[in-house]
Amino acid sequence: MRLPPPVPLFLGFLLLQGVLRPLRGDLVFIPPVIHMSGPVVSASLVGGTEDVTVSLTQLRDEMGLLPVPTCGELNNETGDWSLTVTPTVNSLEVTVRLKRDLQSCSSNETDPFLEAPCIVQALLVSAFHNTSCLAHLLIHVEIYANSSLGQNASGMKNFAPSQTEIRTRKRLEGQPGENVTVIPNQVYQPLGPCPCNLTAGACDIRCCCDQECSSDLTALFKESCFPGVFGGDVNPPFDQLCSMQMARGVPDWFPFLCVQLANSPFLGYFYHGSISSGHQVSFDMYLHTDLKDFSDFGYKQGDPVMTVDKAYFTIPQVSLAGQCMHNAPVAFLKNFDVQCVTSLEEYLERDRITSVKIKNGAMGGIVTPKVIYEEATDLDRFITITETLLSTGPAPRNVNVEEHYIFRWNNNTISEINVRIIKAEINAQQKGIMTQRFTVKFLSYNSGNEQEWSGNPGYQLGKPVRALSINGTNNVTTLHLWYSAGRSLCSTATLKPILFGENALSGCLLEVGINENCTQLRENAVELLDSLVQATHVAMRGNSNYNDLSDGWLEIIRADALDAGADPPDSNVSGICLDVPAQLNIRILFSDAGAVEGMTQQEILGVETRFSSVTWQFQCGLTCEDKADLFPIGASVQFIKIPAQLPRPLTRFQINFTEYDCNRNEVCWPQLLYPLTQYYRGEPYSQCVAKSLLLVSFIILAVFLSSPWIRIHKD
Repeated sequence: MRLPPPVPLFLGFLLLQGVLRPLRGDLVFIPPVIHMSGPVVSASLVGGTEDVTVSLTQLRDEMGLLPVPTCGELNNETGDWSLTVTPTVNSLEVTVRLKRDLQSCSSNETDPFLEAPCIVQALLVSAFHNTSCLAHLLIHVEIYANSSLGQNASGMKNFAPSQTEIRTRKRLEGQPGENVTVIPNQVYQPLGPCPCNLTAGACDIRCCCDQECSSDLTALFKESCFPGVFGGDVNPPFDQLCSMQMARGVPDWFPFLCVQLANSPFLGYFYHGSISSGHQVSFDMYLHTDLKDFSDFGYKQGDPVMTVDKAYFTIPQVSLAGQCMHNAPVAFLKNFDVQCVTSLEEYLERDRITSVKIKNGAMGGIVTPKVIYEEATDLDRFITITETLLSTGPAPRNVNVEEHYIFRWNNNTISEINVRIIKAEINAQQKGIMTQRFTVKFLSYNSGNEQEWSGNPGYQLGKPVRALSINGTNNVTTLHLWYSAGRSLCSTATLKPILFGENALSGCLLEVGINENCTQLRENAVELLDSLVQATHVAMRGNSNYNDLSDGWLEIIRADALDAGADPPDSNVSGICLDVPAQLNIRILFSDAGAVEGMTQQEILGVETRFSSVTWQFQCGLTCEDKADLFPIGASVQFIKIPAQLPRPLTRFQINFTEYDCNRNEVCWPQLLYPLTQYYRGEPYSQCVAKSLLLVSFIILAVFLSSPWIRIHKD
């Protein structure tokens, strides 16, 4: 059944409204239109939800016209429907429920899956302030008998039976003890024909293969359908198909080498099997929370550190998606250094580390962390204030801005845990963004203050690059990048080591005035950039001895070293400085240097630093006020791998005759006998030779049995 003509027009208006309003920050329902196939559906009302009232109205088409929505009357009960509004963080969750059951729909029917819907209605949820309408949610209700088994919910994929499953269950009717869904053969038909169909019981916008979209609704976005595999094109034609000859220009010999049978690269990609169990799936799933604890028999690298309460010892860490996980377990012998950004309003103080007892890896062994507290000296490094408080308010509170953990290990046990926590005192009602830092480092139990190796002998991925200075600079052990936080000012930024094999970018902001002296600006920029590379030599290996300069130490090549001398003659203009150092580029060359017990060892071949300069100009608004401007300076590190064996140089023939170059032409004549070349890895070389000889024998036999040879033999 289809909606009356006015309804699709109103539906299109709501779709356009739902796309444009979030861009302006107005109040809007997400999603603005819902295709309801179950007894319960929900949506979110986002925006300024203060003093907003929500009501429910049933739309009735009279004389081909829809009534104009009226706002100002609170109505949460409309016939068979009820409306519930639940406040959440910065939004309202609106839930519409069907009050009566669906047994009356199928009480006189024997087939639980009817072709015609049981309920077809149009509901309108309106959000208003006083008598002014602010947002609307259109719900197209189309419920079949017993559709409540699908457990439909807005924004969540349900498991309601599709038409294919309905026909399958009808075929399997009468087979006791079996409730299965037949999965098509994945060799011939992909299992996921419409990947963009993400919402059950509702039409996914721009998903033209979604069977839940009516023709009227699809017409609204048919010109902007999702392309490619995500949009349902799971069986695209490929270039070697014979039917593609007319679609694009192809060589004359294409019909002799084309593929006639249709094929798809996605066949068998989603699932491999014949049947799938048809048991009912519930979202209220029981989570198995029993943790496997083998710490009493010793830790292995990567095992989670356990407490005496049979729980994970957790420290906030950053996931692969960049989100901060506050309950991430600490892995044995896995170092990390992460930052977590959180709002002061949502900050929750973690449990006191002094009360945690951790298993040391031996039977019955316990180790208690030793904690040292320090006060933060500069809050601007950690907290960005978004609102200034006019009154002091209640008593201040303490927040942890940095937590540093050092685990001492001995074989497969933990012998000692030292914790250094840096705290900051803020107002209890303070609002802003706080950047926290968490570090974990595992050190050997007998190691002192000497520097830890970065590998033995080659570098390990993720370990600091070892460095030293012969110019008398003390405590220089590695190269650095900036670790900025808060306002990202260079004056408050800390340093972090450059890790082997990890390309990185960092930077900070330098405060500059409109009357800044260009010579002084260059000197300040050079000093900040030079502070990252104070070393003169870099270790070639991860275990190079700091006391022996001949033990694999390479001198750093400093290209284009800048001189912060006098200003050029043409730069004597207020607010403009030429050739100001703004970027430090660090390039590190490394290569494979053999293997130890099957593990590839990598070593550094050379390090080069290079400066880049820019022309700085003071940025004025409507007027040039005498206030500080922010000049960004940055640093980058790039690891370049050099092959251990240089590639074979090109011959004169390969240089002059490029038509035989497989990388520049579609036809690759050198690989005409590809199965017999060294590039083929599909089968063992011996099998390729045997099959090739068999093919040659067939060709020779065919030649001898051909007509010319028969006539020669008769003559």
